[in-house]
Amino acid sequence: MNKFFAQCPRGLSSVLAIELQRLGATDTVATDAGVSFSGNVEVGYRANLHSRIATRILWHVAQFPYQSEHDIYDAAMLLPWPSWFNVSRTIKVEITSQKSPVKSLDFTTLKLKDAICDKFREVRSVRPSVATREPDVRIHAHLDQTEAALYLDLSGEPLFKRGKREHTGDAPLKKNLAAGIIALTGWQPEETFFDPMCGSGTFLVEAAEMALNIAPGLSGGSPRKFALQKLMEFQEPLWKRLIDEARANEKPKSIASVFGSDMYGDTLKIARENLVANGLGDSVQLKQANILEISAPAESGVLVTNPPYGDRIGDSEALKQLYPKLGDLLKQKFAGWRAYFFSGDTNLPKGIRLSASRKTPLFNGKIECRLYEYKLVAGGNRREKPGSEPTATPAVND
Repeated sequence: MNKFFAQCPRGLSSVLAIELQRLGATDTVATDAGVSFSGNVEVGYRANLHSRIATRILWHVAQFPYQSEHDIYDAAMLLPWPSWFNVSRTIKVEITSQKSPVKSLDFTTLKLKDAICDKFREVRSVRPSVATREPDVRIHAHLDQTEAALYLDLSGEPLFKRGKREHTGDAPLKKNLAAGIIALTGWQPEETFFDPMCGSGTFLVEAAEMALNIAPGLSGGSPRKFALQKLMEFQEPLWKRLIDEARANEKPKSIASVFGSDMYGDTLKIARENLVANGLGDSVQLKQANILEISAPAESGVLVTNPPYGDRIGDSEALKQLYPKLGDLLKQKFAGWRAYFFSGDTNLPKGIRLSASRKTPLFNGKIECRLYEYKLVAGGNRREKPGSEPTATPAVND
């Protein structure tokens, strides 16, 4: 049984743990930085191919006590690096720490790299080359106060780099952050999904792929490359079987219950191009519309959006006017829906004038944000007068 660690954006480890459990992971433990878990080789492969929320999947290869950089060198020299990857592979060593006693992480990184190269010299009489960009093998180390943990990266490029290269807007969301936000909403593919300020369409691509059961590692129609394929123990027949199974489980690319709109035609064009690049051009319904003039595309569903804020709109007075109108829109036209706004603007909940049933702290890069949840239920069971708008009140969780 192997041990792994799945890195993810801060705030998403709880939903990542659930995702990994569905992929066969056991002993899952969520932390701020990600989720540790156990599983056989197949679980590690599945996590790379199918995880939408993880940033990287790391294979835990060693853990040992240390007091200095020299202890790390000595322990690393005892590890069988030549049995894990060929000397022809380029390497890169990265170290993170939390209250570590070492004086210099740069020097510690150099000592760990030296240990790996010296081990190859001892066993193969030649050392691997170091590559600061696009290495074949990434070695990660994490140091706490007393112990060092070493990992081999099974992913290579971050897992949010999927399929075709896409056009992005002014403030793009990474795909795994968008997927994690959707997971936090509890949206299920049988429900209607709607992003009324879709921008470049990141939420729409993720929702459509979920609805069609497309593995993120197969986004755009062909599998991306993973670092696990460059390790000595790569099991190609197993990998091919997992890819074949993933393709067999995809649903036909018909229209899913996924809708998107945006005020600007140029922005909507980018969203459409991104959907087409991922083979989803016929699976999402797009419409150019001002959010304040839209109607709900179904009687119930999940609305998820990243409204403009800060530099993206450039006018705090415009935001003050927008937020109350968004609240009115939800009350008047989205009774029966769950609405989620992802924003770094702390004025949003006050301006929208609805009571959020949940506020989840998240980070978009280094920007601290919140995911605000509004559960909108029809106001009582009374019949509305002919011609009047349905009313709704936000349901608040205790």
